[in-house]
Formats: sequence, C-alpha cells, structure tokens
Amino acid sequence: MMALTVHLKSVANLRGKGDRVAKVTFRGLSFYSRVAANCEEVAHFNEIFRWPIASRLDGSEMLEIQVYNYSKVFSNRSVGNFCMVLQKVAEEGHLELTETLIDDNNTSINTSVTIEIRYQSIDGTEGTWSNGEHLDVPDDRDGMFTFETDSLLSGQSQRSGASTKRSLQGSIPTFRKSGKGVFASMKLGKIRSSKDDHKKDEPAVLDMEDLDKKAIRLAGMLEPDTISLASVTAVTTNISNKRSKPDIKMEPSSGRPVDYQISITIIEARQLIGLNMDPVVCVEIGDDKKYTSMKESTNCPYYNEYFVFDFHVPPDVMFDKIIKLSVIHSKNLLRSGTLVGTFKMDVGTVYHQPEHQFYHKWAILSDPVDITAGCKGYLKCDVAVVGKGDNIKTPHKANETDEDDIEGNLLLPEGIPAERQWARFYVKVYRAEGLPKMNTSIMANVKKAFIGENRDLVDPYVQVHFSGQKGKTSVQKSSYEPIWNEQIVFTELFPPLCKRMKVQIRDSDKVNDVAIGTHFIDLRKISNDGDKGFLPTLGPAWANMYGSTRQYTLMDEHQDLNDGLGEGVSFRARLLLSVAVEILDTTSPEILSSTEVQVDSVSNISESATGKMEEFFLFGAFLEATMIDRKIGDKPITFEITIGNYGNQIDGTSKPSSLRKKKKDGENNEEDSELIQNSSEDEADEEGDMDSVSCTPLMKPVITDRNYFHLPYFEKKPCVYIKSWWQDQRRRLYNSNMMDKIADKLEEGINDVQEIIKTEKAFPERRLRGVLEELSIGCSRFVNLANKDLNQAGRTKLDRERLKSCMREMENMGQQAKQMRTQVKKNTVKDRLKLVQNFLQRLRFLADEPQHSIPDVFVWMMSNNKRIAYARIPSKDILYSLVDEETGRDCGKVKAVFLKLPGKKGFGPAGWTVQAKLELYLWLGLNKQRKDFLSGLPNGFDEIKVAKTTPYLHSAPPVSLVYEMKQVFQLRAHMYQARSLFAADSSGLSDPFARVFFSTHSQVTEVLSETLCPTWDQLLVFDDVELFGEASELRDDPPIIVVEIYDQDTVGKAEFIGRTFAKPTIKMCDEHYGPPRFPPQLEYFQIYRGNCTAGELLAAFELLQIPFDGEEIRRALIAVHNFAVPQIKIGQGGTADLPPLEGPTDTEHGPIIAVPLGIRPVLSRYRIEVLFWGLRDLKRVNLAQVDRPRVDIECAGRGVQSVLIQNYKKNPNFSTLVKWFEVDLPENELLHPPLNIRVVDCRAFGRYTLVGSHAVTCLRRFLYCAPDNTSSNWGSAAKLMNGYMVLTNGGSQHGFSPSVSSRTFSHSTGDIIVNMDSMEPAVRKMDTCVKLDATSDAVVKVDMIEDESEKEKKKKKKKKKGAVDEEDETDESVLDWWSKYFASIETMKEALRAQEAALAEAEEREDLEIAAEAAGSRLKERNKEKRNAKDKKKVHAVDGIEKRMVKPKVDEMMVYNKELENEYGQFEDWLHTFNLYRGKAGDNDEHALDDDRIVGRFKGSLCMYKLPLSEEITRDVGFDPNMGMFQSIPHNDPINVLVRVYVVRATDLHPADINGKADPYVVIKLGKSEVKDKENYISKQLNPVFGKSFDIEATFPMESMLTVSVYDWDLVGTDDLIGETKIDLENRFYSKYRATCGISSTYSLHGYNVWRDPLKPSQILAKLCKEGKIDSPQYGPGGKVKVANRIFVGPTEIEDENGLKKQTEEHLALTVLNHWEDIPRVGCRLVPEHVETRPLLNPDKPGIEQGRIEMWVDMFPMDMPAPGPAIDISPRKPKSFELRVIIWNTDDVILEDDAFLTGEKMSDIYVRGWLKGQQEDRQDTDVHYHSLTGEGNFNWRFVFPFDYLMAEEKIVISKKESMFSWDETEYKIPARLTLQVWDADHFSADDFLGAIELDLNRFPRGAKTSKQCSIDLIRNEQELPSISIFKQKRVKGWWPFVARDENDEMELTGKVEAELHLVTAEEAEKSPVGLGRNEPDPLEKPNRPDTSFMWFLGPLKSIRYFLWNNYRWLILKVLGVILLILMLGLFLYSIPGYLVKKMLGV
Repeated sequence: MMALTVHLKSVANLRGKGDRVAKVTFRGLSFYSRVAANCEEVAHFNEIFRWPIASRLDGSEMLEIQVYNYSKVFSNRSVGNFCMVLQKVAEEGHLELTETLIDDNNTSINTSVTIEIRYQSIDGTEGTWSNGEHLDVPDDRDGMFTFETDSLLSGQSQRSGASTKRSLQGSIPTFRKSGKGVFASMKLGKIRSSKDDHKKDEPAVLDMEDLDKKAIRLAGMLEPDTISLASVTAVTTNISNKRSKPDIKMEPSSGRPVDYQISITIIEARQLIGLNMDPVVCVEIGDDKKYTSMKESTNCPYYNEYFVFDFHVPPDVMFDKIIKLSVIHSKNLLRSGTLVGTFKMDVGTVYHQPEHQFYHKWAILSDPVDITAGCKGYLKCDVAVVGKGDNIKTPHKANETDEDDIEGNLLLPEGIPAERQWARFYVKVYRAEGLPKMNTSIMANVKKAFIGENRDLVDPYVQVHFSGQKGKTSVQKSSYEPIWNEQIVFTELFPPLCKRMKVQIRDSDKVNDVAIGTHFIDLRKISNDGDKGFLPTLGPAWANMYGSTRQYTLMDEHQDLNDGLGEGVSFRARLLLSVAVEILDTTSPEILSSTEVQVDSVSNISESATGKMEEFFLFGAFLEATMIDRKIGDKPITFEITIGNYGNQIDGTSKPSSLRKKKKDGENNEEDSELIQNSSEDEADEEGDMDSVSCTPLMKPVITDRNYFHLPYFEKKPCVYIKSWWQDQRRRLYNSNMMDKIADKLEEGINDVQEIIKTEKAFPERRLRGVLEELSIGCSRFVNLANKDLNQAGRTKLDRERLKSCMREMENMGQQAKQMRTQVKKNTVKDRLKLVQNFLQRLRFLADEPQHSIPDVFVWMMSNNKRIAYARIPSKDILYSLVDEETGRDCGKVKAVFLKLPGKKGFGPAGWTVQAKLELYLWLGLNKQRKDFLSGLPNGFDEIKVAKTTPYLHSAPPVSLVYEMKQVFQLRAHMYQARSLFAADSSGLSDPFARVFFSTHSQVTEVLSETLCPTWDQLLVFDDVELFGEASELRDDPPIIVVEIYDQDTVGKAEFIGRTFAKPTIKMCDEHYGPPRFPPQLEYFQIYRGNCTAGELLAAFELLQIPFDGEEIRRALIAVHNFAVPQIKIGQGGTADLPPLEGPTDTEHGPIIAVPLGIRPVLSRYRIEVLFWGLRDLKRVNLAQVDRPRVDIECAGRGVQSVLIQNYKKNPNFSTLVKWFEVDLPENELLHPPLNIRVVDCRAFGRYTLVGSHAVTCLRRFLYCAPDNTSSNWGSAAKLMNGYMVLTNGGSQHGFSPSVSSRTFSHSTGDIIVNMDSMEPAVRKMDTCVKLDATSDAVVKVDMIEDESEKEKKKKKKKKKGAVDEEDETDESVLDWWSKYFASIETMKEALRAQEAALAEAEEREDLEIAAEAAGSRLKERNKEKRNAKDKKKVHAVDGIEKRMVKPKVDEMMVYNKELENEYGQFEDWLHTFNLYRGKAGDNDEHALDDDRIVGRFKGSLCMYKLPLSEEITRDVGFDPNMGMFQSIPHNDPINVLVRVYVVRATDLHPADINGKADPYVVIKLGKSEVKDKENYISKQLNPVFGKSFDIEATFPMESMLTVSVYDWDLVGTDDLIGETKIDLENRFYSKYRATCGISSTYSLHGYNVWRDPLKPSQILAKLCKEGKIDSPQYGPGGKVKVANRIFVGPTEIEDENGLKKQTEEHLALTVLNHWEDIPRVGCRLVPEHVETRPLLNPDKPGIEQGRIEMWVDMFPMDMPAPGPAIDISPRKPKSFELRVIIWNTDDVILEDDAFLTGEKMSDIYVRGWLKGQQEDRQDTDVHYHSLTGEGNFNWRFVFPFDYLMAEEKIVISKKESMFSWDETEYKIPARLTLQVWDADHFSADDFLGAIELDLNRFPRGAKTSKQCSIDLIRNEQELPSISIFKQKRVKGWWPFVARDENDEMELTGKVEAELHLVTAEEAEKSPVGLGRNEPDPLEKPNRPDTSFMWFLGPLKSIRYFLWNNYRWLILKVLGVILLILMLGLFLYSIPGYLVKKMLGV
C-alpha cells in the first residue's frame, strides 16, 4: 500500500499576531490544517497529512503548501505559499526541510515552513512503518487524538463542528485523515493490517454555521467551482466507525393491500386479419373479463367503450397481474368465437409509464396459437392505472383527430422495438435443499405405523408463473432434498411486457397444495437492453426462499409470506435453477407454432457448477438488549441467530431419511448432511475446531420503565458463532457492496444538499459539486476494483455480463458526474439534483444482485421456546472482505437493530412498537479469514471461551466478552418542543409526552395536554450512564438515543405517536465546554410512525464525561469483588468539572429543569395580527349544533380571542375583524413554534366545547416583508414572504405566478420585468412559460412578449388583406360558443406541443453536451434514437403551428385542464382558509383520510412582523390603525350574489350500471338550494356533453360552498352518486384576481363572444384603479391609455349589431385589464374567460378520480346592475345530411365461381355499402350475373341520411341498445363509408370479395380511369393528397377494393367507379332522389351484356349464349361429322338390300 505522508511542523517568522491556517495540496487533493489561534511569530501546527496513492510517485510531481491569515468573517488572506518537486522524496523515501515561502508576486519572503515528508512505496511492505509512524500513531486508547474528515452525514443528530482540539500532551502530532470518499479514491486494495487499523471514517452531521463560515473563508481564496468536497464541504469529527446507522422506518410497506383502479378505453381496431368478420374485444385483468359490443362485418371496428376494474390488493400482486386484450371473431351466446389475436402486458408496465398511463396507443395483436403468423391487427386503446392519491392527467378529450400514424403510436414502453420477436424462455429447475416439514409429526407417526418406513414429510414440486401462463414440474414424493432436473418452456414475445417471473416451490397435498416458498425473478435485472446488452440469463444459481417460520402448523397465520407477500421471517429452502432465452426464427419449418407451456427433462448439473463449497464463519456479539416489550418481559429471554438452516435449533434441519442410512463419508460433506446439530455445546465437531453456539444464554429482563424492559448484560456481553458451508460466490456480494456504498454516500450527499436548500443555508451548489466529485471518484474506483474480477472462474454467464454492464454503467456515470460537476451553478442546483437522484436510483438498481449466494441472517428473540420477534439482516451487509470497499456496510460494526413482529402482526400499531432494541455486532466471512473478526468491537475487553480442553482452544471464538474499561457519562437531553404531531385523541389533539431512551436508561418529559405542538422546554438529565469501551471511540461514535412520543390517555396505557433517533454531541473530561461544539444547537428530528411521518422534534443532546478519581474506584471495586483490580481504567481523572445545571426554576411543576440559556433559541419581540373573517361548515359537536363559536389563537404561550359570533346560523362572520398580540419568538425563523387556531363553542352556564383545531406549522409565509423603496407608495405594497399579499391592493404577482411561491417580487416604477427569486428565472410577459414541475399541468395561452404579439397581429391582418385564404372566411353567424371552445382547445394542445418541442430541444442539447464528454458509442446511438423521436415531436409541433396560421380567427378563451384555484394559489391572496380538525387521525391501513376529520373551516389571515415597525408605514394616507396591516379589505357583511354555473361536459365517468355505462345528470347544491337536472339525464354515456347553465341566488357568507355532482339515473331504486366537486365561492368572490366573471380577450356587443359582465371594461378598470389608490386611467388620442406610468395601445372602434361603427374606450380598457399584472404595486393577473376541468371524487372511494367535469362559474353581486342572459352553451345539434352514392361500374373484380356447364371462372357481382353500421343502413345493388371479366354495370344509387357533428367530425346515431332498453342511446362514430363487393350464391352464403373504407373527412381522390386505379391508393394513403366530402360536396372516380390473402398481404380484388354527392337535409328535401334506379331522378338501366340473367328464366337464351358463342365451330364440326356418320350409316344400312335387288335384278 503506497502512501505519501507530510508532517507539517511549524511556520516561523510570521508578521503580526493572528489566527493562521495552512493548506497542503498533492495530486489535486487538499487538506486544511486546524486553525492555529493567536500566534505571533511562530505557528505550531504539528499535523500529519497522509495520501494513500494508487500509482507510483513520479519524480516530477509537486507538493504545495499555502499559509493564510484566518478570519471568521472576511475571506482568508494569503501569507505565502511553497511548492516543491518530489524528486528527492521519490528516490529516498524521506526528507526533512525548512524553506522560505514566496508571496503572490513570486518574491521570496522571510516566513519559513518546516516539514517532514515520507513516501512508502509498494515494495516496502506494511511492516516497514515503525510503531510511531503507523497510521494510528501511538496507541491512542486514551483518546488524545482526534480525527477529522471532510464529509458529512445527515439524519444523525451528532452536532459537531470543527472538532475542538484537546490540550496536546508533549509534541505528539495530531493526525489528520482524509474524507472517506477521497480516501477510497486513492488507495487501492487497502489490506487491514492489524487490530489497530480498523478506524475507517464515516461522516457525522455538520454544524451549519461552521459550514457557512468555512465556505465564506474559502470563497475568498479559491474559485468556488474548484473547491473539492474534501476541502470544504463540512468539517466534522471523524467517526471511529464502529457503529452503523439504523434505519428509522420500521414498518414493512409491502404486503399491505391498497386501492387501485384500472381504466381501459377500447377505441377501435384496424387491419384485423380475416374476411368480413364480426369482432368483439375482450379485456381481461387477472380473472376479471369484460367484453365490448360486437361490430358486424368489418375489419376496422370502432368501439369507444370504457371499462373500469377496481382492485384492493398489495402493490406487488397488482403489478404482477396481466392485462390481456384479445379480439374474438363472431362470438355469441352459443359459441365462444375464434380468437383473432391477443396482446398481453403486466399492470406494472403501465404504472411505471409517465402519468401511469398509455394514451391513444395501438396494441399489436399476435396469435398465441400460431407464432409463425405475423401481426394480426392493431387495437387502439387507453390504459391507465391509478393508485390512491395518483391523479392522471388526460390530454384533452375534445375534437380528437384520428392519429393514423399507427407505427409511431404503438402501445409499448419507450425503448422497446416495434417489431417484437417470439422467444423461448427456458426455466430449468434442478434441485432444492433444506425444505421444511409440511406435515405434523402425528401424521408422520401414523404413516410410520402403517407403512413401517420413516418418510420425509413433504412432497414438493415447482410451479413457474410468467406472462399469465403457468407451468409445473413433476412432484417428488417425500423428499427434503428433491431433485427434478426438468425445464419449463414458455413461448412469449421478446422483450416481454411482463417484468417478473414467479417461481414457487409447492407442497402437493390431497386437499390443497400450499406454497413452501416463492422467489421472483425480475427480468430487468437479468438482462440488459443496450447495444452491448445481453438476453435474460440466470444461473445456474441457488435462489434462497424465505417465508413463515419453519415449524408446521395446520393454520399457518403467515402463509402469505410463503406466497411472496411481505418480508419473509425465516429461511424456507433454496432452489437451484437457471433461466435462458432463445430468440426463435419463426420462418424455420420445424418450429412448434403453439405457445403452450412445455415441460421436458434436462441433464443433471455438476456439483461445482455453482461454485466451490467453502466454510463460512458467522460471529455475533450482543452488546445491549433494551426496549424489550413489557408483554414479554416477565419470562427469561434468549436470542438466536441463524443463517440458512444453520443455527436453527427448534425447527431447522429436516434431515433427509435417505441420508440416515448412508454412512457419513467424506464426500458426503454436503450442505444438510453436515448441518451441525447445534443442540448441545459438548458435542465436538469432527475437526475439533469449534462448535457452533447460536443462542445466547437465557436471561430474565429487568424493568427499565413502565413500557420496556432490558437485559442486564453490564460488562459481560454474550456472543454467538456459527459455522456453515455455502458455495463461494462472495464476488457477487462484493460488487453489490461497492455499489451500495457509493449509493449510500450519494444519498447522504443528496440529503445534505436538500437540507441546505431547505434551511436556506449558503452554497448548496458547492456541496452538490462535492457530491458529484465523490460519485465520479467512487465510480472509477469501482471500475478499477472490478477489473480484477473479469476473468474469474466458476462464474455464470449472468455474472460475467452483469459485471461488464455494471462497469460500463459506472464508468459512464462517473464521467457524467464529472461533466455535471462543472455545470452546477447556483441557479441550476435543483435541476441537477433531480439528475443526481436518477443516478441514485440507477445505482440502487445495479446494486441489487439477482443471483443469491449466502442466505440472509435472522435474529430471533425467543421466550418460552416460542419465536416472538425478529430482524432480518442481508448477508451482504455483514460480509467481510480484505478490500475495504467490498466489505458490507455493517460488517464488524455495532448496529442498532430493532426487532419487529413477524408477518401481518407487524402491520399497523403493533408494528410500530419496538419489540426489542439490540446493539449487535456481526461479522461474516470465510473461516480461514477470521483472524480479525473481533477488530470492530469497541476495545477494552477480555474474551471468555468455552471451558474445554482441546488443542485448538486458542483459535476458538469467545462465548462472551468481559469489558474491563468503562466510561461514565451524564446525558443531557434538551427537549424543547415538537410540532405537527399525530392527532391521537378524538378531540383532534393529543396529550403528548416524550420518553428518551439511552442505553438502559429512560426518562420522560411532562405531559402537556391538548396540543399537537407541545413546548416542553425541559432538560432531562441522565446521571451515571455507563458505556463500555475506550473513551476515544465513544467520543467519536456514541450509541444512538431513541426518543418516543406518546399520547397520555386517562384510561388505559399511553398511545404511541412516533419515534425518532438522535446522536449526542460528546464532551470528554479534558475538553473545554465552549464553542464551536458546545453548547449544542437545537435541531429538528423527523418523527416517524411506521413509514409515515408524524411530526418533528426540536431538541439537542449532549453526553458529558464525568471525571473520576481512580483510587476511589479501586476501593469501591475491591469492596464489591473482594479482589484488587490493579489497573482498571475508567476514564481519566479529568480536571474540568461538568458545566453547571441551573436548578429548577419552575416551582409549580416541581423539579423541572428548563433548557439552559445557551441552547434555547434567542428570542425577539414579534407582533402577530390576526384577521378574523368567519367560520364555515361547522359540523355538530356531540350531536349539538354549534351556535356561538369563538376562535382562540395561541402562539408560544400568548394569544388572542376573537369576538363571539352571536348566532352562527344567521351570520357566521366576525364583527371585529382585526386583533393582535405580541409574543417572543426565536430569531431563527426555522425554529418558530407553530400557531394554534382553536374554535370553541360557548354553551350555556359557562361551558366551552372544543369544535376543532388547526396548527399553522410554518409561520414564514405570513411574515411581513418591508416593501421596496422604489415602490411609489409604502402602505399598500406590503408583501408576505411567499408573494401572497397582505393587502388586497398590494403585491405584484405575475404571469402564472400565483402558484409560484417565491420571495418578494419587486417592481420599480417604469419597469415591466418582475424580479423573481434568483432560483426562478425571470419571466417576462410570456404566459407560455408553462410551469413544468410535476405538480402543475397548467396550459397557458401563448401570448408572446408584448411587442411581438402586436407584430403578429399586424402580420395576420396583412395576410388577410392580401392573399385570400383557400378556406373561405368563416361566417360570423355560423360561429357559436363551441367554435370558441374547440379553437381554444386546439391552441392549448399546440401550446403543449410547442412546449414539448422546446423541452425536447433542450434535452437534446444537454444530451449532446454529455455525449461530447463521454463519447461512448452506446450513448451516441441512444441520442440518435432520442433525437429522432424528438424531431418527430418537433415536426408535429411545427405542423400544428403551420396549420394554425390558416385557421380562421376565432376568439378564444383559456381552457385549464385543472381546477382554477390551483392556477391562482387557492385564491388565498389575502383571505386564507384553515381547515379545522377533530377526531383521531387515521393510519394508512384504516383508510381514514384527513378529509374525514375536517369539522369546519376558519377563514382569516395572519400577519407577523418584528417590533418596532418603521414609522413610514403608519403614515400612509388613509391608514386605519384598527385594521393594522390589513388595510382596505372589503367589509364582511352578508351580501347577495347571483351565481351562474355553466356545466360544459364530463369525461371518463366511472361506470355505474351493470352494462359498464352510466346515465349521468347534474345536481348543483349551494347552501339550501339544490337544482337537479334529472329529467335531462343522458342515456348510457360516460362522456356526456351537458351544455347547461344554472342560476342560483345565494347569500355570502352563509352559502358559499358550491357542490357540483354527477349522479347516475336509475329507473328503479335511488340514483347513485358518480362523483362530486366542491368550490369555495367566497374566496373567489373576494379575491383580487377578480374571479367573479372571467375577462374575455376581446370586447364585443353581440354574437357568440358577447361581453358577459354587467360592468364594462372601462368601469372595471376605473374601479380597480380606485381600490389600488392609483390615478384613474387617462385615455389619449390615437388609441392610447395611460395607467400608472404605463401606456397601452389598442383599437378604438366597435361594431354594433347593425354593422355601424362607433368610437369606444372599452377595447383600450380591456387591453389594460388583460395586462393588469404589468401595473406596478397593485397589478396581478386577472382571471380570464375560461373553462376549468375539475376531478370528480366519491367519498366511498377516497382519493381516486371518478371522472372529470368541465365547467365555470360566474358571480354577480345583486347590488350591481343585473347581468344579461346566460350564454347558450347547449350542445351543438348535429346537422342533417344526406350522402348519395352512385355505384356506376366495377372492373377487375376477381372471379370466384366456376360456370355450371363449362367450368369457366365468373362472378355474380353485387356491391354493398353502409355508413353508420351494417345493421342500421346497409344497402345492396342488384346482382350483375355471370361477369366473366370482372366487369359489372350497376347505375345504382345508395342514399344514406345521417346526422353529423362538424366540430367533432362524428356521426351521431340514436338507437336502442337492445329490445329491453328503456330508451335510446346516443352513439358517436367516425364518418366512414364502407363499400364491399360480393359474389352472390344461390344455395350457399355469398362470398366476400373485397372492401374499401373511405373516411369522409379525408380520403384519397379517386382515379380518373379504371387503369389508373391501383392498390397504391390505399397503401400510400398517408402520402396522397386527401379530400373531404364536406368541402368538395361531389366526387367521382375509381377506387380499389382490397382483401388480405393467406399470407396476410393486401391484394387488389376489384375496382369500383362511384360518385359521392353530399347534400344537406334541406337541399335533399328540395331535390329528392330515388333509391336504386327508382323515381325521382331515376338512373338509366345499365347496359349489361345479355349473359347477365338467370339461366332458368330463359334457357334457350342461355344455351345460345353459352354454347353458341363459345362452341359454334365445335358444334358445326360436330354437326358435320354427325351428318357424315348418318349418311354412312344410311349407306351401310341400305346397301345390302340394294345389292340384292341389283343382283336379283328385281
């Protein structure tokens, strides 16, 4: 191990007197010396710095020493520096010198430095260090030396600043060690050399003030970017690192059921394979199935059906469920139909998508039966998975155009290729070991009696679930060590969309099979999808299975654990298995085409395949057992440690019966045959080396306090040790450990940065730079170490591949971190922090090793031979390695372990109570490496071994340790206060007290009744706390303190509220009690209750060593033990006594000591003003109504009461508005106590009842900030901290900023730019600045910076004048409110697209930067992919913008896809709403949300400021002293208001009926008035368009909560609530954002955009100016108006209804209102005309959205002029059209039939067409018979009347769903005309030949002639120009018919000449036409050839045609031949007679 050591002795000849500090730098790594205080000429530093180095020292390397004058306040001044080349050191290894320094000008100065340098090269072995030079310097048992490290750890409460040095004895140098990260980065393979060398360092928490000072002093001398972590981040004491950090979250989170809702919309299918099918879609999740309706005779059915599935299961179970979408052809009641294709994915894939959803994506269907077939079609759907509290942001549902780009929108997660291939997944199952008994012993005895043989009591088989399929091996009867050697083969598409494979060992049983253990294989962890990635592969490796305890019971209460739910509490078995994947070549003929699961046998696997068997040694020492639950405290207790089945005494080994018969030979030294039966300690092992001792001796607990017991171990600590044999696969764990450690360090750093940001300390960016530096160093270190490991044998393929990919990833990450480090600037800290968090997730993912090796270690607490509570410790965490980084994080360290109850018992309150807390030391490693296994224990003990005479005794491990060193301390716990505690009583409050545990001591604070924010202000003193070990170790690393908070109940025991951990600051005897470490500072500790936070504790803890007199102790010991102890050390006799305690000051409460002055916060006098406005919605208390409520405000013991409300029903507002009180609060804002608001009801006879309470935990947002001097008027510019205003007319909010909480916004006169907090970039007048944080999804109108938008307008005007657009200008009269609505949605979508494109561009830039650094090929590839995707996005956006240019100008409004109040900070600009709570807070599992505890709301506000306040504020004109800071707020007398609610529509409602639909209607409630719109329910619709407005009169404040509900209408029974939304109208009404009536973008007197407000813009403007106390607007000539030094320009003419133009100022006034936020001081963004989208919630399903409703509310005070009539937003009526289709001719139709006589090919052609659906309106032409050429002539007219919605491009059909339906349902379907060509058959079904579907909005223009018409018209539809029948009206042409052949290719099956003519209903009435060829306007008959008629009607004709035409020559020839034959016959017939005649001569 190479190292360079520099001993900095002194600096001499300094000038002046002062503090000095030195900095020593080597290889870029700097160390600071301590500060030498007040030295004159000479500064003695006497410090050693050491650099472990990985590469040889080069002679040319430099060492630099800089000396500074140190200043606490200003930056440090450089005295001089000294550089030297280390050539001589490299040669000789040792050098001492004194040398002068040079100053900044490179001139030599008098000052000199004396140093000694040593270099130890690799050849010098470790022994060459003489004792004094060793790493730890002389034996530092007495703790004379401190170590410091510059690293930092958050979360522990160790407050240690720069550690104070103790008086140096003699001239022993203090020794300085580098920070851990840096240390690690430089040394390579540090070998632990001796017992002393165990001090690794782990950081402690930093003291922030020190950090600030240090950062400031450093900032002065270095460029801030170059400050390395090692030099600045924090100075903390080193930790001896003998203890590791406990995890505070106790409860297991997995395994608890949660609510999930999966919503799936099946929109449509395309390109389904098959002819003329009737498809149905089946949606299947787990065992639930739902079907869509059937669509007839179409390959591209349109469904648009919505399904919802509700689940209540644990997350793991949910995410493993498979969503299966299948398309089935012609399913009906009788037959199940044939499967066309399916698509499968697991729910987890959807949940891990952004927004937990896929929206409008196409699923590729494949056929599971035939994998050689390709894609079977596409199904377009939306899939969303919502857990409780997730809200899904759906893109806007209106006027969606169909995305025809199927390939670009596939339903696949990012990064998965569109073309997935089929693959075989081979899961090979070899054998299992260590199975538990699965039968009771009684059964066994019965069997034995009958069969006479002792059988193993388990019949195991293995079952594997994957992607919805399962396969299982054979059952091995009666075997604890079954051997299967079988493989289960799954065939699935690759990459699969199912993440996990579940492997289960099950026990086969006659009654029911039970799981023995379950193991999940995560495919993401066993594969890598990168360029250099690898297919999933695993093993062969052992998988360890955990579950319930091993003893068999018939009713196992923890059976769930065996099924993989929750954390297993015991080892169950291990299974040897492997996984491999092979991609199939589906073209090869011999492939099996089915996806059925197959099971085959495989050959056996060799023993050594999984690694060499090694003997492992596990050692554990119990240093302390405290906090033992009192239920168990009365019986003796023992602790058992097990690893696998080793060490398990009760139910461990089930020995296989087969092995009992065998002789135990040497080779049989396998696992269980050699399992040591650890029952007795006297049975020596064969090797005689040692036995295993796995249990501590029984011991009876001693009482600690009322709740807990502890075991009295004192100085004798019991130990356990176990020997076990496992395959040696430590390498896997080592790599994991290295990554885990890097990740731990990173997490720690991230927490620090967050803490610095949260507490607003300086320089978070420096800490982040340090974190990144550590990360990059850690990564390169990993790569170096792992390199050695590349070629090791005995590795599986996964080991090799995983190592390579981890190395690549780590290298990459290191480079990115390095790169990012340079990019961290003050304003980018938060963004970079997010990226760093991604690194952390990535690291954690990589560190999780999928192939197990050594099973986890379990610690069980046993009482009465029963297992009570356990802790599970991963074996990798305690694994030892010779290399530091590879060692587990808790190996050889003392760890605080909390035992918990097993399984479900651990859920809920039982799981929060600690069963026991152990201080446990564990060490696990190879037996041969065990020599150092005790080195991590606190020093000062003697080992006690088993008393036995064996030759090996010296090496046997101890059974207990006896400590002869102990230190005595006093612990002071300064318990100041707690806040935001959990409400444990039914009053909604708690009676909290805190119990502090330290070691075996505990104390409690007093109980404070009825508060959630107790200020105990109490010091608890623990005297005589004894700790064992050396002083120095304890000082650096004390045990933790546990603080538990309880709620005192009058009856029964106190209820647990929560717990937190802390570490004390320690002062040893010889240290001075003073700054910087003492007195300790108060700090906040997060209190946890289970996994949830339950408040914060503000406290400080210090541990002070008590000085002793040695002689006295010896006497005492002699008296006790009767023997003299010569040299027992108990601390050293120190001089400094403990700092004094102030005695009890508070006589009332008895001897309670208050927190002393130096620790309690410094207080200042504040005044808190309270605005009491009113109370709302108070619920009954104890069944009585609240009648006379009062509000009490209390903060830090002071408070104020409101006046009494005399009659709550009549007027719930307060008559006196403002009151104030003064209070002393801490100067530090972070320590401000909460302010409590309580509402009490004053009843008769002076009784008071608490109604509800609210605690304001953060007072900062109500802090008054003095206004800006530049602001023209003081009084009204007062601001609250986060930009909300105290005064209505104060405060400038800007842009979208109401929801941005930033510092004071400042406005100076004549300046438009708003200065936000430096964290937020300054946003100009650019509303496009859409906030991109996760919480907001604002969509904001694009409105460019002022002057730009003007230019745009001008451009548009020019364009209109010059070029006539191809589209006609839209006629004003056609436009209605909906035109405006749809145009606005378009704009909103475009804004989103533009924003996406901008984001994509930014991302690309960043990628390029990083890629430039780490130019890895893989990155480049990825970038390419990303870029392509982004280019697409960009193109989309650009297209959108171009399209937009052409659009006609329609006035627009804002469409918010969220609630309006989210956009405007809940409208709490001056009136805040505080929810009042009562009742016990619910825990997660009880599903009690806080909403159920709300019993009312208090409206008011607070303003706090330091006294005295500056005079100028009160001098303001019209300052009303009674109102204090709340000037000019409106009065709160009752006011009558007309509320007008517009409900536009609802989307995605939760189905309420069995048919999966709902019949929704709207109900509106306000106070006592209720409007039900029941008669206008909308039948069977989940996306109803209501288009209604409702007027309600209300009186504020009595009726101010508006509820809009959607109910489901039912014919029978009561109607069900689907969901509701509540709106607080009062806050809107009084808000300065003016939310009463939205301000539209233009002013018009008539038409669709008529002005709605009763006040004109000019009146509104005048009113605003008056309220804001600014001059009224001055209108000037030329369309200008001046308001508050701003000039606005606008048009000045307006048209009335008759088209006459008049002069007006309204446009100008409206321009000012639309830019009101630019007005200084009083400006804010006024609410525009808008539609808001509100989620609907149902109280029965809390937290899960049941749909959304789009609406808006207008309010008009009744004392103003009455508003006009409501705007008409009733849904657009569809327009009636008639489509006339004339089928003229067909051509080239394929010929299907064979001719009857001649066998000739022909077809009987007819054409069928429909528009709405085959059932509704299909029409057929007549038949053209016997077409021999494929030509058909028809001249036939189809007439399709239809109703059409222009805006949505949908046809509307109303029809009854079935004969039983009560009423008609309205459907909207796309306008698509389908034409099909058929072949008519007489006796069989007609044959389908081909079809074409034309989307009437965009279809290709037909070809002019039949020849030009080809299949390309359909193939290249996207590229061809398309036309719309709604614009063209009349189109004629040729179109192709297509069908798919067997190979799934499209083929041309014919052509049709058709003419489409669209007419409106009116035109159709005027000029009617007949169907077919009928009157009126008949078509002429087609000119068909004579063949086309029926043969049996004219047989002669057909003969003539068939025979004559074709066979005329043949017939003629045949006739000729016949004639010849006849003649010949006649000749032959007549010749004999003739001859006779002649011969006879008759």
